[in-house]
Amino acid sequence: MTLAGTSPSRSSSHKWYVVAAALLLVQVLVLYLMGRLPMCECGYVKLFEPGVNTPGNSQHLADWYTPSHIIHGFLFYWFAWLLLRQKPLSMRLSLAVLIEAAWEILENSPVIIDRYRTATMALGYAGDSILNSAMDTVFMVLGFFFAARVPVWLTILVAIFFEILTAWLIRDNLTLNVLMLVAPIESIKTWQNAL
Repeated sequence: MTLAGTSPSRSSSHKWYVVAAALLLVQVLVLYLMGRLPMCECGYVKLFEPGVNTPGNSQHLADWYTPSHIIHGFLFYWFAWLLLRQKPLSMRLSLAVLIEAAWEILENSPVIIDRYRTATMALGYAGDSILNSAMDTVFMVLGFFFAARVPVWLTILVAIFFEILTAWLIRDNLTLNVLMLVAPIESIKTWQNAL
């Protein structure tokens, strides 16, 4: 039974948005139970943290890794579209949030934190604050909706722009981050640490 004036498909679509929001809340709860700090140890919240290898990186609302999370949204949109093409956008969004939330939890595990410290340029990385991690997922959602609304060529152009911009400014981006996490290359690490 549905509410008056609400079609079953619309009601189902709204349920998937609730699932997506619930997945974000589960992410926050799991991070809290893992002992992650709710916010920066500094005691305040910045809109943007410009430092890369600073104690404030991955602690505030946004940082130079925010474009990577927006690109996650682009990629997860396309993946969900391929996998669930006939399903509502809200169901595809729930899948994207599930993937991002799982990554955020894994990224803040001791195994991945140690891997970042040894294999990438993130020498002093101590993990994300809960606030930063939740915002990473929110930025992924924004990227997801962007990819759902604009032509594919524009999404690709924005992704390339973000990758070039962050490579130029901080010598890191999504591509380099994944490469260095999975199969580190010493010459790239040296180049990144020369910043």
